Amino acid sequence: MEDQSDAHLLIVDDDERIRGLLKKFLLRHGFIVTNARDAAHARRLLAGLEFDLIVLDIMMPGETGIELTTSLRETLATPILLLTAKGETEDRIAGLEAGADDYLPKPFEPKELLLRINAILRRIPSEGPLDSLPKVLSLGPVRYDVSRGEMWRGEEMVRLTATESALMRIFSAQPGNAVSRTKLVEDLGRDDGQAQERAVDVQITRLRRKIESDPKQPRYLQTVRGEGYMLAPD
Repeated sequence: MEDQSDAHLLIVDDDERIRGLLKKFLLRHGFIVTNARDAAHARRLLAGLEFDLIVLDIMMPGETGIELTTSLRETLATPILLLTAKGETEDRIAGLEAGADDYLPKPFEPKELLLRINAILRRIPSEGPLDSLPKVLSLGPVRYDVSRGEMWRGEEMVRLTATESALMRIFSAQPGNAVSRTKLVEDLGRDDGQAQERAVDVQITRLRRKIESDPKQPRYLQTVRGEGYMLAPD
């Protein structure tokens, strides 16, 4: 698996030893790495620099990783990978609901972090898909430009995270066809397992809030019982 080298990563963790180890490991794999010791430090760096991905510890003194994620998502679509305490399922779900792209429970092998980072960076929209696909899908008041990977509501662009963009790419490649949760987990480059299927459900819920006028009664991103999820454009 190729590393997405030259990508600039921001590591936010209050543990100096972990910051140091991750920086050394990721530099060795061709990334540019900047470290921050807490949310306030991260905000100062984000004010002046652009990053390709943020690796963010949830448990930090002061502003937590989830609070920072929620706040950043108001203006920033940069992918966020959360580091969570082992067994804290609620933290993971809360993190995904806040807009994180993925999570990794501590303790973890650095190699696993590398795999997750590369999987997320590959989700970021690349140049347009096949020419045979419609260029723009109409979802009520929302338009999705397939070739650019952009979503618009009227004149306003709807900000999508890397994972939401990847889901829209998967669905818009086969509008009107159900895609199973297992296939979505696989296409997003995640490990198998029920936890990852639940994580996909959370991301679908977030995406529905951006598309549907009533997310609880979805018209465009439908659940197909026993089969998965389906994009049903006008």
